[in-house]
Amino acid sequence: MVVTGRVGLVALICILPIALCPWPATAFVVLFATLAVVVAIDVALAGSPRKLRCSRSGETTARLGQSVEAVLSIENPSGSRRVTGVVRDAWPPSARAEPRIHPLNLGPAQRVDVATTLTPVRRGDQASALVTIRAIGPLGLAGRQTSHRVPWQVRILPPFLSRKHLPSRLAKLRELEGNTPVLIRGQGTEFDSLREYVVGDDVRSIDWRATARRADVVVRTWRPERDQRVVVVLDTGRTSAGRVGVDPTAIDPSGWPRLDWSMDAALLLAALAARAGDHVDFLAHDRVSRAGVINASRTELLAQLVAAMAPLQPALVESDSRAMVAAVQRRVRRRALVVLLTDLNAPALDEGLMAVLPQLSAKHQVLLAAVADPRVARLAAGRADAAEVYDAAAAERARNDRRTIASRLRRAGVDVVDAPPEELAPALADHYLAMKASGRL
Repeated sequence: MVVTGRVGLVALICILPIALCPWPATAFVVLFATLAVVVAIDVALAGSPRKLRCSRSGETTARLGQSVEAVLSIENPSGSRRVTGVVRDAWPPSARAEPRIHPLNLGPAQRVDVATTLTPVRRGDQASALVTIRAIGPLGLAGRQTSHRVPWQVRILPPFLSRKHLPSRLAKLRELEGNTPVLIRGQGTEFDSLREYVVGDDVRSIDWRATARRADVVVRTWRPERDQRVVVVLDTGRTSAGRVGVDPTAIDPSGWPRLDWSMDAALLLAALAARAGDHVDFLAHDRVSRAGVINASRTELLAQLVAAMAPLQPALVESDSRAMVAAVQRRVRRRALVVLLTDLNAPALDEGLMAVLPQLSAKHQVLLAAVADPRVARLAAGRADAAEVYDAAAAERARNDRRTIASRLRRAGVDVVDAPPEELAPALADHYLAMKASGRL
């Protein structure tokens, strides 16, 4: 049973006759009993929310930042009383459900649909909570309330903000493959065509047989190989949980986790590599493999990647680099470009990845991409007072540690891309194109 504000208002009005009555105690008992009887009658006359049947429909997926409607259908079986009141469709706070409460006026054998608009601010699965229906009696004093469990789940996919950079990188790719063939021969290039020698051409590219058949010196031109293997490895360990950048639409405006920015860079690289004719595999790993996309077709690659990434959350454990490298080696036999999306955290890399990196780089081309925190750069520029100077010293030391570990990785034969959150995806795509152009793939 529930009571409304009208009961309090009626009780407040009853204070006047109690105060004026010569027998206030008697008046109080009589008025209280009368009010209790009226409330009980109102509850008895209210429709039964327990008999209502609820079901759900609507979309089950949406991209982060987009709105999606969750439709709740409520049916009153024939023979039941009219149900007048409100219904509350509960969702997690991060779903930002509006409106939360809907009016309800449902006669016998009637059905009504109420729509709740969700504008989630977090990626992942948003599961509905209880549906609470409150039926109020005809006097509006009291009523009945019950909750129904009507499960529904909306999967919030990564937003792929870096999609805007894809057309420009595809234009560079077309220029690389078509208009300007690679003129230097290196590992990972395919023969493209023959043309006449010009000053500046590498003499190693001269085709002596074709030159003997013609009256002029002929050189071979090369293009980047297609059908290469690109393995994107996403570190979901504790270092991926740190929030960087600023997201003003989020409940926590401190920004996205590193994991989300790494996902965005991975999606742009996968889309570009697939259009370049390469095969892209994906692995998310910390101590165990959390998700994987292996041998996906180029047409289904992005859809499978987005679906695999959506439920991933940072695990607050230290990543097992040995298990990660072993998982890559089990899945990839031939030489490939292995892109590690992790953090340039010197202690974590020293304890884990640096010890097993030679096993990976001996067989594969390794590229490490990391999200740099722009707040460190802002702290390093502070000089206004003593506190800011100390902050600047700590920030500068952190940047030096980051540069040192990056230099060690490069000396070990690993390419490093270290960029702020919004710049990581295009920087990684540009590095991939540069490797294509130089014949390193």
